[in-house]
Amino acid sequence: MTEQDFPGWHGTTIIGVKKGGQVVIAGDGQVSLGQTVIKGSARKVRRLSPGGFDVVAGFAGSTADAFTLLERLEAKLEATPGQLARASVELAKDWRTDKYLQKLEAMLIVTDGKDMLVITGAGDVLEPEHDIAAIGSGGNYALAAARGMIDSDRDAEQVARDAMAIAADICVYTNGRLTVEKIGG
Repeated sequence: MTEQDFPGWHGTTIIGVKKGGQVVIAGDGQVSLGQTVIKGSARKVRRLSPGGFDVVAGFAGSTADAFTLLERLEAKLEATPGQLARASVELAKDWRTDKYLQKLEAMLIVTDGKDMLVITGAGDVLEPEHDIAAIGSGGNYALAAARGMIDSDRDAEQVARDAMAIAADICVYTNGRLTVEKIGG
């Protein structure tokens, strides 16, 4: 099933914030179908540990597609331990060129505590400007809020939580039930 099968299917805001030696990825729990909340407590931020190497990933888009991508990313990380950027580029290449993977509809924010990257199905592996990345329905709201707070005395986790609260107040497809994972600090 794709978004064409369920044109009113919406959900997810994911934000990544890097500040003061800490990287946080936070995601809301809402999945909506049209004007109906299907689930309010979905977990869209995961900790991966391929070969003892700690990585946090947040996803927006189709859950099944995102899990397929996360499994592929774990395999790439096992093949290139400690090299998140290289594993991410390899995943993006496969995603862009493999006919099966091309149909996957999701985006990822990943971090190893040192690098934070956004991976898309268009073959992009992007290091965000200003050490903030956001994806999903309320991503632009969370991004704008976090950019307004990044120079405050808040730490990375508080910036992420406050930005998600603002996004949840504005975006009807975002709620305040957060999953937060951090590395460092």
